[in-house]
This record gives sequence, C-alpha cells and structure tokens, in this order.
Amino acid sequence: MAIKDRMSGNEAVAYAIRQVNPDVMPAFPITPSTEIPQMVSTYIANGEMDTEFIPVESEHSSMSATIGAEAAGARSLTATSSAGLALMWEELLLASSNRLPLVLTLVNRTLSGPININCDHSDGMGARDTGWIQIYAENNQEAYDNFIQAYPIAEDKRVHLPVMICQDGFITSHAVENIELLEDEKVKEFVGEYEPEEFLLNPGNPIAVGPYSISNYAMEAKKNQEIAMENSKEVIIEVAEKYRELSGRGFSLFEEYRTEDADYIMLIMGSAAGTAKQAVDDLREQGKKVGVLKLRVFRPFPAKEIAEALKNCKAVAIMDRCESYNGNGGPLGGEVTSALFRFKVMIEAVNYIYGLAGRDFTVSDVCGIFEELEDMIVNGTEIEQFQYIRLR
Repeated sequence: MAIKDRMSGNEAVAYAIRQVNPDVMPAFPITPSTEIPQMVSTYIANGEMDTEFIPVESEHSSMSATIGAEAAGARSLTATSSAGLALMWEELLLASSNRLPLVLTLVNRTLSGPININCDHSDGMGARDTGWIQIYAENNQEAYDNFIQAYPIAEDKRVHLPVMICQDGFITSHAVENIELLEDEKVKEFVGEYEPEEFLLNPGNPIAVGPYSISNYAMEAKKNQEIAMENSKEVIIEVAEKYRELSGRGFSLFEEYRTEDADYIMLIMGSAAGTAKQAVDDLREQGKKVGVLKLRVFRPFPAKEIAEALKNCKAVAIMDRCESYNGNGGPLGGEVTSALFRFKVMIEAVNYIYGLAGRDFTVSDVCGIFEELEDMIVNGTEIEQFQYIRLR
C-alpha cells in the first residue's frame, strides 16, 4: 500500500537513502544539496539506519572516500551540487573507469561565475563525458523513484558504472509536493543486497583497483567502459519496467507527452518539463498540435530513440538549461541535432537557451516558442538559433 506524504525533493531522496540503507556515505555540505547528508545523518543518529557516515574536508575527499568504500566492497554514495561536483572532477573519471557502481545524488546548481546558487544544468552537463550514467527528475516524486532504481542499474553485471541522480536545485530540492512512498520492505526487496564479485577486502582473491595501465591495455579498458554504457540503456529500461510493476509509476529513457499527432514538439529536461506540459495542455484546447518530449536519461544518450520519437513532427524546440560556450548552442542542441542527422530525420530544429542561474521560465515563454515554430513552418520565417529566453 503506497504511503502518501508531503516532502521536498531533498527529503524524498534522503528518505529513499534510508530505505536503501547503503553501507557508507561520505559527504561535504554545499547548497542546495546540504540537506540530504544532514537528513541522512539524523536518520543514522536516531537508529533508523546503520550506514557509516563519514564527514570529510571537501567534495574531492567525499568522492575519494566513496570510491575507496565502493572498491572495498561496500555499497556507497555521496551528494553534492555545482562547484562541489567540479571539485570532484578527477575522481568522477576514476569512479567510472574503475567500474565502481556507486551513486551520486546531484542537486543541480549553476557553476560560477558569477557566483550564484540557483538552478541550471551546467554542473551535470559539465560532467557529461566522465563516463557516468545521468538520470534527471522533473519533480520530487521522480527524484525519489529515480534514486531507488539507481543501484539496480549501477550494480547490474552488464553495467558496473556509477550513476548520477539529478534534480533541480531549490525548484524541486526545497519545494514541498505531494508524494507517494513505497514501504521499506518493498524497497529493500527491489534493490536487494550488494554482492560484489571482486573487492579489495576479499582476502581470498586479492586485486588491485586503479593500477597504471600501459598503452597495450588502456584502450581496451576504455572500449569496455563504452560497451558498459551502451549496455546500460537496456538495463535502465528493464529496471524501469520492474519499478512500474512495483509502484505503478515511471517511464524509461524519456516521456512523450501528447506527441502522437504533434506537429511541434519541445524537447526539455528537468523541472521545466512541467511548465512545458501545462503550456501544451493550454494550446491543445486552442486546437494546436503540440507536445513535449521530456528527456529522463541523458547518459547514455538515447539518440536513435529520440530520432524515432521526433520523425513525424514538423519542428522541434531543443531546450538547454546550460551554455556550452562553443559558439554552437547547448549540449542538448548538439546531441539531438546530431542524432537527427545520423538517423536521417530531416525536420526543423531550433536550439534555445533558458533558465540560466535560476532565470524564470513560464508557460507564456513555452507558448511563445511554439508560436515561433509554427511561424517558421507556415510562413517560412527564419528563427534565430541559440537565443536566450527572457534575456534582459
């Protein structure tokens, strides 16, 4: 029987961590993720879980300790945001290349400068090529659901890669919403016990983790890591289906909202997808054929699946909550247009930048973007690429 409650996104993730009860959690505070280790440490102090909590002196140390614990054979995790993730950069690459199935709960916040504590996706997008699986949430419910699915994905023998569970800073992390929670026993059964085949503290089978690799072997290790990322797509879908059977909720790589007959689609990620869905509902009442494709899994990037989902529309707006500083748009813009070209889906695509450092993104903004797409198709009006929404 589902447990109905009201929680912030940070509370929901901390509650999921308590239910999973991992072995080790090193952590260092940084806004807006600080509440997660704070709440977990309170659960531990109250005797509600027996995770070993390790306070450290920096985010670099936090990820280092998480890697060490995971390599030793313990199910491990940490949490961070923004500059904390940037400080972990070296360690992120070590976690994935050493094939350690640990979990990081990332509360997305803009990277400096200028200094700002509000939401965009520049931290997660900055780490997009570090070899981590990345899963994004629209709301508090999805932040909770995604975390529970993280370890079954990461620890699958076909994968063995770290997973980043992402939610939008303050927008979901601190806002309180209605939520449905699973019973502790069901979560424990779904996640299962971690039984690593090889680990440092196994006296019967000594191994080395992270040794120097000469050129004759390093390239093969990198290819195996890429194969694991490719394999993870299938595993994510399998785990999502099992979770749907358990909870009645969820979807796999992305969600298609009213896209069946849509002429114009907005591709978007994170909390702003809810804003886009509301605009679609409003425009549908006016007879406009519009829809939303909400990307849930950014890594591995579902290129073929996205191209297939978009092939019947006339135009797509690709929404980036991050700037790549490459003179050619945002990360999503580059990946989606590449997918469309590779799979020979020749539709119009416009890349927009929105919501940087917490800038508002409203229903009227979404309606205006759909209006631009329609004007481009119907009247041949040329639309500026990479325009910033609500730029002063």
